[in-house]
Amino acid sequence: MAALPFAGRAAAYAGDAASGEWTTLTGSTGRDIRVASWTPAETRGTILFSHGFASAPRHYMRMIDRWVADGWAVHAPLHVDSTEHPDTAQFQGMAGWAARIEDMRALSDWHGSDHVAMGHSFGGLTALAMGGATTFLPDGVERQLFDPRTRAVVAFSPPGPLPPLIDKAGYATIRVPALIQTGDRDVLPGSDDPQSWRAHLSAFWAGQPSGDRFGLVLDGVDHYFGGLICDPDKVGPNQTAQLESAINASLAFAEQLLTAKPAQFSASSTGRFYRR
Repeated sequence: MAALPFAGRAAAYAGDAASGEWTTLTGSTGRDIRVASWTPAETRGTILFSHGFASAPRHYMRMIDRWVADGWAVHAPLHVDSTEHPDTAQFQGMAGWAARIEDMRALSDWHGSDHVAMGHSFGGLTALAMGGATTFLPDGVERQLFDPRTRAVVAFSPPGPLPPLIDKAGYATIRVPALIQTGDRDVLPGSDDPQSWRAHLSAFWAGQPSGDRFGLVLDGVDHYFGGLICDPDKVGPNQTAQLESAINASLAFAEQLLTAKPAQFSASSTGRFYRR
């Protein structure tokens, strides 16, 4: 059982709390890629974060604030599928997926060293692809997103098998330690099956047990933590405590990269924790 409390560290960081400091990178196609960054006074490690479809980094400040306070630098591109991106109309369908791949490659090259990849929803799939998940490639993209500098992945509510993006077998190729989170109210869009939330754990169950794949199911949690992340208009029952549990779990999981010790989680009452 788990809500996985984890003690954070108080650390000041540079930049505006809501928007971060912005850098413009150049992608392989010559496209400008805007990246928001939050840097603690003393950096212990780095998180490359991919936001959910149509969202933006600023809608994840409850997560980002905690990560930075614990000493993690966070870099997050504004993907073209964001409603806040000026060119979103030009990148529909698989063109948006191609752009996400370009974004994360450019970001990793710019950072240039080991990191934890994290993401929510579509961003969870993006992060898992950085950790070795085999996706379907859009036209013009010749190789998988797998990045040897990605040391671990945290995916919040990633999709299940979702052609034309990924199938069940694609999740079996994840090569790094991974934490996959969902909630028992995270039902699939358009589904009348109250158990359809289980599809978000596909990446956890795929492939042979390796001992470094972790799953977290939070009680009473939907896809947006009641509007606390991704889309503030998706208001639901208060899920603040559960979001804290998810953040604590991500910190405990990431800590293993700094200590070279297996992730340690402590139990509480807001969810169920699994390992395989």
